[in-house]
Amino acid sequence: VDPGTMNPFQHGEVFVTEDGAETDLDIGHYERFLNENLSGQANVTTGKVYSAVIAKERRGDYLGDTVQVIPHITNEIKERMLAMEEGNPDVVIHEIGGTVGDIESLPFLEAARQVRHEIGRENVFFLHVSLVPYIKPSGEMKTKPTQHSVAALREVGIQPDAIVCRSERPLGKGIKSKIALMCDVEGPAVVSC
Repeated sequence: VDPGTMNPFQHGEVFVTEDGAETDLDIGHYERFLNENLSGQANVTTGKVYSAVIAKERRGDYLGDTVQVIPHITNEIKERMLAMEEGNPDVVIHEIGGTVGDIESLPFLEAARQVRHEIGRENVFFLHVSLVPYIKPSGEMKTKPTQHSVAALREVGIQPDAIVCRSERPLGKGIKSKIALMCDVEGPAVVSC
């Protein structure tokens, strides 16, 4: 439910926000990058979502309906995503962690897909971060992991608008073009870091 009780060797250190919430360390990185204090509300975990849904079910908010991942869990995630627009920010960024295809991230991906449908494609930008491994002995860069992760995203209805490729070496024009073609994104939308 909160990272304060999780094993730091498995999940990393805890970051405490100004309002006292124990969150993932990434929130601290985002605060420094944005030069902005974030609240505990900025950290949404599977545990928090499921706890909120169970509490709503216990209160009778669902009027005896069977609680299901869709719509109950995904609606809770969407509510939390859309709550970030309070204060009228220019941009809201949602990081969905984990590995595409893992069952744990599926409700979050489905919620993101639904948000895009509900508020309009012109208001949502899907940025996919993917590893492009460099094989030292052969000097090759492998694009298959990126192609497979984008294919897995497509299976759940998400087409990335851009892809950030993490790699030991800069990606050449040929590799970027191949990723753009195979993942169906515009050439300039494939960048490396």
